[in-house]
Amino acid sequence: MRHLTTALVTTALAASLTAGLITLQEPQAQAQRAAEAAPINAEGEAQGLSRERLARIAPAMKAQVDAGIFPGAVTLIARRGEIVHYEAHGFVDGAKTKPMPKTALFRLASMTKPIVSVAGVMMLERGMMSLHDPIAKWLPELKDVKVETRTMKDGREVIEDVAPIRPVLVHDVFRHTAGFVYSGSTKSPRIKDMYEKANIEARENPISGDDMLKALGQIPLAHQPGTVWEYSIAVDVLGLLLERVAKKPLDVILKDMLLDPLGMTDTSFRLPPEKAARVADWQPGDALAGPMGPSYAMHFDPAVKSYFRGGAGLVGTAEDYFKFAQMVANGGEANGRRYLSRKFVEFMLSNHTLGMGGSTIATTGPGYGFGLGWATRLDEGMGTVPGSKGDAMWAGAWGTSFWIDPKEGLVGILMSQAPARRTDTRMLMKNLTYGALVR
Repeated sequence: MRHLTTALVTTALAASLTAGLITLQEPQAQAQRAAEAAPINAEGEAQGLSRERLARIAPAMKAQVDAGIFPGAVTLIARRGEIVHYEAHGFVDGAKTKPMPKTALFRLASMTKPIVSVAGVMMLERGMMSLHDPIAKWLPELKDVKVETRTMKDGREVIEDVAPIRPVLVHDVFRHTAGFVYSGSTKSPRIKDMYEKANIEARENPISGDDMLKALGQIPLAHQPGTVWEYSIAVDVLGLLLERVAKKPLDVILKDMLLDPLGMTDTSFRLPPEKAARVADWQPGDALAGPMGPSYAMHFDPAVKSYFRGGAGLVGTAEDYFKFAQMVANGGEANGRRYLSRKFVEFMLSNHTLGMGGSTIATTGPGYGFGLGWATRLDEGMGTVPGSKGDAMWAGAWGTSFWIDPKEGLVGILMSQAPARRTDTRMLMKNLTYGALVR
């Protein structure tokens, strides 16, 4: 009997190795991978994904490394809560001398936004604030903000700052409809200059949250609140709002509400020095990486007094992000603990920008609207990659991306550092994943 059991275990392990779901490393790692790998049926499928088709991911990522898109990447796919693919590709360093570990740390950039937004929705659930509340209730620095308007008079453009038609609401900072901007993408040269001179995005030097808000209150909005979706510092403002509401720093809010309960032990705003060697690098010569660097400094020194950027500041791993994404895909529950109600998850992932100007297309491709911190797919068609109506996603400027597909019970994650080619890589990962989904 003992020999029969051993044979069965050996056969199962061999099948998993053939499928690329387990990599032979130290015994502890083997055991962990075996526990994570989804069952493979007689048709060669893991939770309805073809293992033969999942095996296409590794060579596709190698081709990206060989082409100089990024030094390396980590990819993870789960279905129905089971990890069916989890691999490291290429190298962690720009010189391509050190193999990429699965535990590599990546600058999450804007993939910070969904985490902060979920914490905010949890606070909505608890009655600590409401979407219809003016943000000036907690951020009085923004009470008298004006709106830049441009009109033609006597054949010339006239710029005036006028009163908003309504206050900026909590709803607006969740969904990027407050009228704030990013200095690098705004169409207003005047507002761009004002953001940069006031160091609103902490691009070059530290700035406290209080000082940032004081300066922001003197800069006009680019649009009337609630009229245009424009990607912006809105979630940075949301993070500062959560601090005022909860009377705690944002890092403590996230740690208490999400990171610790979910076991996201490698996700943080400040990178401990002992983890520095695990930070993934970008491809030397990437046209965007150099200019972006100062905006995404990972402060080793906790004495640095810059505000926690709720829209861009976290560093984390693929496995940590999976824990977060899977909780949302589960309808707000993980490991027997409920974080959000099912109805609040549905509400968060619904479209909140119907009838407004602006588009998420630069990040999502066509066919998406925007909810409370997440882009949400409006229909199966219109997109440039497969998906389902109601799938939700976001991505980061450094090359990270993820999505959840509630209809298919799917979570997909790509971690890389490739600013200049980030749109291509996120669409590639979606094509490879849905190309493996056969049942």
